[in-house]
This record gives sequence, structure tokens and C-alpha cells, in this order.
Amino acid sequence: MGSVQQAYPPGIHVPCLTWFRPDATQSIDWEVQELHVEFLVRSGLHGIVIAGTNGEAATLTPEEKTKLLGLTRSTAQKLGQPNLPITCGTFGGCTQAIIEDTKLAFKAGADYALVLVPSYFHFAMDTAAIVGFFQEVASASPIPIVIYNFPSVAAGLNVTSEMLEVLGEHPNIAAVKLTCGSIASVARSAAKFGRALDDNPAFVALAGQSDWLVPCLGVGGAGCITGLANLYPKTCVELFNLYNAGITAEAEQLQLQVAVAEWGFAKGGINGTKWVVAKNLGYSEESSWCRRPYPKFLNEEKRAWITKQVKGVEKVEEGL
Repeated sequence: MGSVQQAYPPGIHVPCLTWFRPDATQSIDWEVQELHVEFLVRSGLHGIVIAGTNGEAATLTPEEKTKLLGLTRSTAQKLGQPNLPITCGTFGGCTQAIIEDTKLAFKAGADYALVLVPSYFHFAMDTAAIVGFFQEVASASPIPIVIYNFPSVAAGLNVTSEMLEVLGEHPNIAAVKLTCGSIASVARSAAKFGRALDDNPAFVALAGQSDWLVPCLGVGGAGCITGLANLYPKTCVELFNLYNAGITAEAEQLQLQVAVAEWGFAKGGINGTKWVVAKNLGYSEESSWCRRPYPKFLNEEKRAWITKQVKGVEKVEEGL
């Protein structure tokens, strides 16, 4: 185990989208990818996540992940942010596969590894198995890990607040991303380990979406990892900064606007997210298709809905 007690940086982290070419194998479109990474780095985000759910982690090869991490780090260095925190998603069906992914992430320049519990044998994964899995991975990982609690993509497996009270004690587990939406887990983690923005604890909780960022911060959370920042990064950072500066009335009002836009991403899915981001940022529509078998986002009614849903934050972003 390498780095220990390396606190996860508070703020807004973006799960960077991965862009593909319309060729037979849907190879990565490195030109669009570089444009997008530059856009994110220039936007003042507190960190970037490569190969998360929005980055289509399950479809990426180890070689592609390595190159994506290298591109992100070199871009950050080029733009004067050599120490920008980079987190890499892991994916695999067993403990050893995840451990190998953390080693790959470390060698490729990641600072943290985002770890989702394997769920193929979900029917056998009781509390002891889940806790033991994260402890074993953390003990073997050369970089700190972030627990990724996303029951919807893990066959319903939930990392409960009771589990987090145990796992947060591990010196190489830095944070939990709660895509489950459990604000109570944020509060209980803060009660045990300290409030993220006040006490600088070694273990923190983050919202998995921006639509409950202010409530998360209010009960001691550290920020969020949000797909919305692929389109409106400055707005998400502004929301975090307003609350952190004690300008709560403005933060709460902006939170309402952000929640509406975030729902567009959540209901639109990854294919809808990629389509509307490409549309708004001027990328080729063909680069926005997810890797098969994820279907293309072609329904005109859905396109019109998501476009309207996210438009409410457009002027906010332009003014920052």
C-alpha cells in the first residue's frame, strides 16, 4: 500500500465523458477527447474522474484507460495545473481484478481509484463480504480508494452507513461517492469522522449528483462528483463556492436551478447526457454515441425534453 491518509480534495469533481469515433470498433475519438479535457481543466474544477460510469468504464480496455489518464495529466500540466487531482474508475468481477486496476491507475498517473463493489455474485455478497472486499482492495492499492456506492448498477448492493463507519477507519480509504442519494450516510459519516469543510477529516462523503450538493455540504459532506459538470462546470463550482463562503441564500437559489438541469442528465441517461453535451459544446453528434450495445439517443421528443431541461443554467454558466 502506497499513499495513506491522503484526504480526498473537497469540491466539484467531474466524471469525464469518453468520446468515440463512428468506426466499426468505436475507437476513442482522441481529438474530441482532448478538446473536452481541456474544457474541463480550464473551467476551474477541483478534480477529474476518468473511467467512471459517465465515462463508460465497463467498455474501456486497460490500454485505453492508461492513455486517457495520460492525456488528462498532460493536459492539466500544459494548462498550468500539474497537481490537478485525478481519480480513475475501476471495473472487474473479482477482488484481484480490481486490485490490478488500482495498480494500473497508479502507474498511469491517477491519484485515487474509484471502486464499485463487484456484483455478479450479488446474491452471496453479505455485509462481511462487502466490507472485506473494500478492506482487501484498500490494503493492496498503491493509491487511496474512493468507495463508489451505486446500488442501481451493482445489482442493488448498498454500502450502508454502518459499513462506512468501519471502512472509513482504513488508512487507505479516502472517501465515498454516494450515488445512492443517501444524505443520512453523509451526516453519519460526518458525525463519526468530522465535517469535511471544517475538520479536514481523513475520510469524507460526497454526493453522487449536483442536485443535492447544498444539503450534502450542510450536513458535513465534501462536495460532489457530478456528470452535470461536463456541460456546466463553472456553475457547479460557483454553487460550491457560494455555500462555502456562507452566501447561503444565493447558494440555495442556484441549487434549485442546478437540480432541474441535473434531472435532465439523470433521466436522459449516459447517451442523452453525451448527446446534449456534444450539442451544446459543438462536438460532432457521431462522437456522442455510447459504445454498443448502449442505444443511440435518437428520440426527438426526448431530445427536445433534455435540451429544455438543461437550458435553465445556460445563462448562469455564460456569466461566470
